[in-house]
Amino acid sequence: MNLFKSTVGRKILMAVTGLCLVGFISVHLIGNLSVFAGPDGINAYAEHLHALGPLVWVFRLIMLGLFAVHITFGVQLYLENRAATPDSYAVQKSLVTTFSAKTMVFTGLIILAFLLYHLLHFTVQITNPDISAHNLALDAANRLDVFTMVTKSFHNAFIVLVYIVAMVALTLHIFHGISSWVQTLGWSTGTSQDKVTAIGKLVAIAYGLAYIAIPLLLLARIVK
Repeated sequence: MNLFKSTVGRKILMAVTGLCLVGFISVHLIGNLSVFAGPDGINAYAEHLHALGPLVWVFRLIMLGLFAVHITFGVQLYLENRAATPDSYAVQKSLVTTFSAKTMVFTGLIILAFLLYHLLHFTVQITNPDISAHNLALDAANRLDVFTMVTKSFHNAFIVLVYIVAMVALTLHIFHGISSWVQTLGWSTGTSQDKVTAIGKLVAIAYGLAYIAIPLLLLARIVK
């Protein structure tokens, strides 16, 4: 079976790359939550990442490659399904298809746009000159004051809104993605699929709330 040409093969690749990306956002979330430990927490986390040198960029490039494979095949399958599905059948199918399932390709594109913005915002640091590393002081431990960079960013309501919209899209994507991933790999069938779907929803909501809490609490000055 040619994984890149067959429908089943591409679904398997989407499932595997999706699992890897969930692993990435899990690790990324743990790092981001260090902001709740104050300046020392996130500044120490950032310093540890910086100490890895080029390995960080190798990891980022691998993640971008996985994301490219995931969304390319996702768009391909979406367009093929649209072309192959008669209008009458599409109406019947919509009655049993969840909103998150129907919007997978769109939430995926929103996440892609956000990923590019996020890299330009915090990694390349060109969307907001005020938070550029060149303009940031060092903290008491002589580390780059990443905490100030993050708090300044999320004191801007528009930036917070962008992040919230993206995290809602991520939540919807994972909402359906986890159950779809397990089903594609043939690990869940029949009644057990309902349990997997329920677990997927809980996991998606947990990720969404955790990610959204960071900019919201900083905007509200609860974390400062």
